[in-house]
Amino acid sequence: MDNSSEDSSQQQQTESSVKDDQRVYFVPYRWWKEAQDSAPSDGKSATLYAVAPAPSYGAMKLINNIFSPDIAFNLRREEETLSQSQENGEVGVSGRDYALVPGDMWLQALKWHSNSKVAAKNGKSFSATDEDIADVYPLQLRLSVSRETSSLGVRISKKDNTVECFRRAYRIFSVDTEPSRIWDLSGQTALFFSNENNNMIKDSQKQSEQDLLLELQVYGLSDSVKNKAKKDEMSVPYLNGSSLLMNGSGGGITSNLTRSSSSSFSGGSCEAGTLGLTGLQNLGNTCFMNSALQCLAHTPKLVDYFLGDYKREINHDNPLGMKGEIASGFGDLLKKLWAPGASPVAPRTFKVKLSHFAPQFSGFNQHDSQEVLAFLLDGLHEDLNRVKDKPYVEAKDGDDRPDEEIADEYWNYHLARNDSIIVDVCQGQYRSTLVCPVCKKVSITFDPFMYLSLPLPSTSMRSMTLTVIKSGSDLQISTFTITVPKDGKLEDLIRALSTACSLESDETLLVAEIYNNRIIRYLEEPADSLSLIRDGDRLVAYRLHKGTEGAPLVMFTHQQIDEHYIYGKLTSNWKAFGIPLAAHGRVLKGSDVCSLYLQLLVPFLVQNRAQTDEHNFDRSSTEVCTETEPDDKRVNGFPVSIAEENAAEHLDMEFHFYLSDDKAIAKGAEIVMNEPLQSTDIPGRLNVLVNWSPKMVEKYNTSLFSSLPEVFKSGFFGKRPQDSVSLYKCLEAFLKEEPLGPEDMWFCPGCKEHRQATKKLDLWRLPEILVIHLKRFSYSRFIKNKLETYVDFPTHDLDLSSYMAYKDGKSSYRYMLYAISNHYGSMGGGHYTAFVHQGADRWYDFDDSHVSPISKDKIKTSAAYVLFYRRVEET
Repeated sequence: MDNSSEDSSQQQQTESSVKDDQRVYFVPYRWWKEAQDSAPSDGKSATLYAVAPAPSYGAMKLINNIFSPDIAFNLRREEETLSQSQENGEVGVSGRDYALVPGDMWLQALKWHSNSKVAAKNGKSFSATDEDIADVYPLQLRLSVSRETSSLGVRISKKDNTVECFRRAYRIFSVDTEPSRIWDLSGQTALFFSNENNNMIKDSQKQSEQDLLLELQVYGLSDSVKNKAKKDEMSVPYLNGSSLLMNGSGGGITSNLTRSSSSSFSGGSCEAGTLGLTGLQNLGNTCFMNSALQCLAHTPKLVDYFLGDYKREINHDNPLGMKGEIASGFGDLLKKLWAPGASPVAPRTFKVKLSHFAPQFSGFNQHDSQEVLAFLLDGLHEDLNRVKDKPYVEAKDGDDRPDEEIADEYWNYHLARNDSIIVDVCQGQYRSTLVCPVCKKVSITFDPFMYLSLPLPSTSMRSMTLTVIKSGSDLQISTFTITVPKDGKLEDLIRALSTACSLESDETLLVAEIYNNRIIRYLEEPADSLSLIRDGDRLVAYRLHKGTEGAPLVMFTHQQIDEHYIYGKLTSNWKAFGIPLAAHGRVLKGSDVCSLYLQLLVPFLVQNRAQTDEHNFDRSSTEVCTETEPDDKRVNGFPVSIAEENAAEHLDMEFHFYLSDDKAIAKGAEIVMNEPLQSTDIPGRLNVLVNWSPKMVEKYNTSLFSSLPEVFKSGFFGKRPQDSVSLYKCLEAFLKEEPLGPEDMWFCPGCKEHRQATKKLDLWRLPEILVIHLKRFSYSRFIKNKLETYVDFPTHDLDLSSYMAYKDGKSSYRYMLYAISNHYGSMGGGHYTAFVHQGADRWYDFDDSHVSPISKDKIKTSAAYVLFYRRVEET
């Protein structure tokens, strides 16, 4: 074949590859006009916008520049038409007029300019050079429709763009220096003002008040900085997340999903094995959606279905559906992902539809890939439900019939109302057995499932360090490290700590959390989960005597003067210090409180011969406070009645006592030594705040009761050993018999009362596609937590035959892994990706728009969140 034929062939491939290019190119209008002046006009209409600064005045403008350095401006629609401007000869004169053109028009203009350059060189046909391609770079814009129907708000954020692209954008859109205009020949901006075509977008904006993302391909505006392609490489920089592969023999360009270095794909357009390796652009925290979509987009039966004539099965009249919008949106997106040589797709239209029907996913906050997956499966099912009129069916009682008969009856009832590709492929059935603990009534039902949510049983223990304070005349402070089940309860901690500290039978433990030397909460509910206790918490267990009726528990919090300089001025305030101390005692007057407190401080008294007089003073004062009658009873080593009128007459200027609330905030006046105490708001507990004078701080060694370790302190680079559990263990935990919670009481038809029945699940019927959700996220009243447990799951042979309650002798119960939705990072944030199997032993990592090969031995990580298996038929 001669060169001209090759050039013609490559040119046809080039034009074909961009025929359906939906990308919008941002180019200098002068460059565009030169190409148009030499070509017949196609009558393309254009919309003119004047670029104007975003409204901000005076001090607000300065504040916006400091705290919001994003580029912001408005596009104001003008009435002038393209033909009028061309007649006036004003288009492109200023050098700051630009054009928005679709991909095919950009290529035609690029072709004209290229041919004009090589016209003197024997008329060679068009060939895009490395320099042309490298001059294109993506720029992300956020658009919002203002209340004025003729204006668009535009924001270019550093978060959406690379540093270099943002710097270039700043030079282009510096509207304060010179006015500029933009001609839109692509028609993209008109969609924002179209009531007919854009009702969905406006509805979504009203609900979520979100900006919409538009990506431009900027060409001819890269100033003096060029991203030169390496001479020894065929690949060139990315266009919209993918790259263009230069064909050295013909000189044409073909769109390809090609990467450089170790994470690249290479080869010609439509190369075998490259179909479906198309990324999804991140529109702003949409990695959760991209991960779920990639897993569904590589589900075998679904791919064949949506690449076929699926629209004839859309049920537009289903009141439980989304009028076919979710199905059509997903189908259109899947076709783009499986188009030959496709570049990364921006799922804007699908995101808008998703936000419209599921407002919880609107905006740009991070969400859960499993939650959006559950919504999509249900939404696709209802949109594609072949049942137009759902019959009313009522499940019958088992009446001691065989389970096989009852299960088939339930399944037929389900199919009578639900019949779609999702039911065909993704739905199974399990048996649920409830047993009444009183009358032993057994209730068996058969329910469909779309996926299995498996718990992650903990296989390791958790080390926790607590400080135990034994009150009484021989007050002791000790530190104990105990081991408890990671998923245990407070009663497990109390049991282990009681053993560690040799708790007596007449003693009990009161656990409290300390923060900033104050008690912020008491841990008193035995059933509370230990997951509520974080590694960085500091816990104290007060070792108290039982049988202290009539003697309240007095909690002492200590304060001292804290002096520091602020702007050169010495200021002072009261600041808590040390560990709060506790003891039971019958306190009737202020002197009783003082005496009880002094008894607690005896072990911390400084023994210094140079301060004999002062020490004798303290000792005599203590002896006065503890003087009792011979027959007085003692609680925790202290007198239960302390009533000496002059108990602390020498200390009234050294310690100051105040009644406080449970947060150690003083309430009311200072406690007077010889006057009765006011009643406390907390029965059986008295909170006292003690202010220390500087003299008393010197008399006692406060460091002895100031050290409080964290629950768990790792080493400098230390980390807890990672938990590991097999997927089969997770399944066994899911199928294990367990009692219902108090909030899930079952109404027993035998007793005619709500009972805390036991529940047992069994697998009965498995689907062709088995989706397994690993429950890594746990929620409670106080804390959200993510389990980093490593789950060892099979990749080739997941055998569930031993877990089936019924086998029909026809179906296979073996599965092969084909996709994984991963979550990296912590609760409420992090990042989602997907691993997808692409035949043989080839796996690929789908990280938003980036798609790269990954070795098979690296797909099993602690980030695995949702597993996708397909049935393997028995040979």
